Amino acid sequence: MKELLIKYYNVNENIIEENSRCLFIKNNKKYLFLPFERSEEEFSELFSLNEELMNKHIPTSLFILNKQNNYITIEDNLKYILLEMPLENQEYNVLDMMKFHNQLVISSKKSILYRNKWAELWSKKIDYFEYQVRELGRDKPIILNSFSYYSGLAENAISYINSTIKKHQPTISEKITLQRKRINFPNLSCDYFNPLNYIIDLEVRDIASYFKSLFFESKENLKIEINAYFKNKKLSLYGYQLLYARLIYPSFYFDIYESVMEGKKEEKELLNIINQVDDYEIFLKEMFYLLRNFAPIDPIEWLIKES
Repeated sequence: MKELLIKYYNVNENIIEENSRCLFIKNNKKYLFLPFERSEEEFSELFSLNEELMNKHIPTSLFILNKQNNYITIEDNLKYILLEMPLENQEYNVLDMMKFHNQLVISSKKSILYRNKWAELWSKKIDYFEYQVRELGRDKPIILNSFSYYSGLAENAISYINSTIKKHQPTISEKITLQRKRINFPNLSCDYFNPLNYIIDLEVRDIASYFKSLFFESKENLKIEINAYFKNKKLSLYGYQLLYARLIYPSFYFDIYESVMEGKKEEKELLNIINQVDDYEIFLKEMFYLLRNFAPIDPIEWLIKES
């Protein structure tokens, strides 16, 4: 990738390459060069969204043109993007995220970036993962011994979403806003303001993603952030149920699973998730009773009886 930066951008600075990404500083500006794995139609939407953010003086990383005056660099049928990032890599907590969600509320019909069919997307993923495990997972004992539990948890989340949509209607308080594919702890500006991570969805998406990451990375901060969120935010019954469904869905397992199947990670990296399965069930039970303080959300009986 360093060669591509020299070839297409005349970059000769000290380049740091890590995890299929390149970082460098030039003229006191920080840059990130990385693969672009989204469609050109989505890029057009992301570019327009980025311009809207800049016009509103909302922070975001900037797309940089290459020598051919293109934003997308293509080499050997692979696509790459260069971003100018915020120089200071600040950390953003749940209150910062809530403030950000209020700055750009979006129409659900505005963009192909809108991801609202959670149950359908999850079902398709699980079906494909189950096929993979049957056909390709025979030499992966950790996956073979754990996958059925997490696919079952995902099925619970899918059923919960479908039940919520049938029984409860979204209200005008359900904000459709700029969200991320994933939020990790620590939530640093280099990721939070990376437009390649942007999607459009309900605001509970980022919050649930952040809470799940906190559970595995910093349980002390998890309690602080949960308290801060619910002290400052009120959701509808529909919103509380969707938040709970996203907490149930084990994206933390499937993200690592996908990297293992793509050869990017070792299978043993799943053990950190698997070894905390009982604790996560307790967390889900505690979150159920916490959310019940605000709204009569539906229980998942086996989770409530556990622990």
